[in-house]
Amino acid sequence: MSIWEIMQTFFDAEIKKMKIKTCYFPLFVSNNVLQKEKDHIEGFAPEVAWVTRSGDSDLEVPIAIRPTSETVMYPYFSKWIRGHRDLPLKLNQWCNVVRWEFSNPTPFIRSREFLWQEGHTAFATKEEADTEVLEVLELYRRLYEEYLAVPVVKGKKSEMEKFAGGLYTTSVEAFIPNTGRGVQGATSHCLGQNFAKMFEINFEDEKGEKAMVWQNSWAYSTRTIGVMVMTHGDDRGLVLPPKVAAIQVIVVHVPYKDADIKEILNACSATVKALCDLGIRAEADLRENYSPGWKYSHWEMKGVPLRIEIGPKDLANNQVRAVRRDNAAKIDIPMDGLVDKVKGMLDDIQQSMFDVAKQKRDACVQVAKTWDEFIEALSQKKLILAPWCDEEEVEKDVKTKTKGETGAAKTLCSPFDQPELPEGTLCFASGKPAKKWTYWGRSY
Repeated sequence: MSIWEIMQTFFDAEIKKMKIKTCYFPLFVSNNVLQKEKDHIEGFAPEVAWVTRSGDSDLEVPIAIRPTSETVMYPYFSKWIRGHRDLPLKLNQWCNVVRWEFSNPTPFIRSREFLWQEGHTAFATKEEADTEVLEVLELYRRLYEEYLAVPVVKGKKSEMEKFAGGLYTTSVEAFIPNTGRGVQGATSHCLGQNFAKMFEINFEDEKGEKAMVWQNSWAYSTRTIGVMVMTHGDDRGLVLPPKVAAIQVIVVHVPYKDADIKEILNACSATVKALCDLGIRAEADLRENYSPGWKYSHWEMKGVPLRIEIGPKDLANNQVRAVRRDNAAKIDIPMDGLVDKVKGMLDDIQQSMFDVAKQKRDACVQVAKTWDEFIEALSQKKLILAPWCDEEEVEKDVKTKTKGETGAAKTLCSPFDQPELPEGTLCFASGKPAKKWTYWGRSY
């Protein structure tokens, strides 16, 4: 939970700068409210969990557990919003949701219950809504790249992959080189006026005329933690970026024969205090019933970014030994200036983890201009960038043709940062004129 708490602290502070207020809505949803927006609920129908019993009695009307909160919140939006002075209305809630995932439940990535934040906002104009969509998406990029050290691509989802009932969906997309799969990291949706129409969210504009609001919704979940684990983890366990690690530095004492244990323990405690006083999250492992070697493996498995070892030789030389988790590099650091040196090392670890992850991700990107090139890249578990005609039927056809035991290929996003598309470029799948470059691949 500490990782989630650190991310929450960052994100909540940023959206409060955008004048977004915290709220909380009920966990349970009545069926008649859930069914109000047909396209929306059809997208979630297979995953909706229902409460059918209370103790030994069957409920007269089953109650749904929220898979998302549009249908819970928007009846209240229609009551709160009357005139243009009631806009914008900008809310966010931190909560849990349930989606009854049957096919491939995976811890953090696809689970039946997860934590998330979901923002729901309403504006008088589409321009305001469009602006916020991109502002929030940039916060998601920062969350992944600056905190989790995971490189992501910002882009727009296809019509087939967009949020059910929405106008358009933007996302940050990550890629896991070890498995060759993309991961939708977070989404920022412009809902348009569809929900406003269904829930009668109208207002009187400045001219005294009746108008419908423009709405957005946006969310990231504990999936972020799963993406981080898969991006950085190795055969020894977790590798945590310092910014989100609950313990950034672990100090381990190294006893030896007749050495003065009390002096070593005091040095460890003093080191922890000095680091904590500067705001570094440090702890000491002074347990006597485990060997230093066992402790090294234990904290490596937990992904602590930096280990400091203090033994009798270190005391004699007025130094400590620091060992990095990300690359196992060892360095002896003088006690004088230790705190500043450790702070610099943590900053370097954070940047290095991002740089290594980006290098590995970029090495997996493969441009495919023909169907044969596409299939070859897919077989090599690549993140495929291909020219596409942007037709839904072609996308469906690609999914059908590539369906197998490991899943079908699909569009991940069309990046906002578009490479040049020379005139006359054809779609890799249909042979029709291409309209854009799009990332394709298998995904979680």
